[in-house]
Amino acid sequence: MSGGAGSYAGSVPDAQELKARIEAAIPGARAEVEDTTGGGDHFRATVTADSFAGLSRIEQHRLVYDIFGDEIGGPIHALALKTVGTSGIPIP
Repeated sequence: MSGGAGSYAGSVPDAQELKARIEAAIPGARAEVEDTTGGGDHFRATVTADSFAGLSRIEQHRLVYDIFGDEIGGPIHALALKTVGTSGIPIP
């Protein structure tokens, strides 16, 4: 593991933990996270944050994925993201 923010050796996060970690890492963010299969490894998240302003969709998604580091593709097999500015309009 890289030792970064996403290094949670051996733990399998649930939707509530992913939500808490996103909201802790991105100031002012609100996250809705759903376990899409019930198996604890495929999730869908909608993240709303002012800090997405001025960022491309790729940069926004990278900001969220970086929270989990090597867990993506490991214990978190899939994380589908939708990022939204606080105006409620999805950011292109």
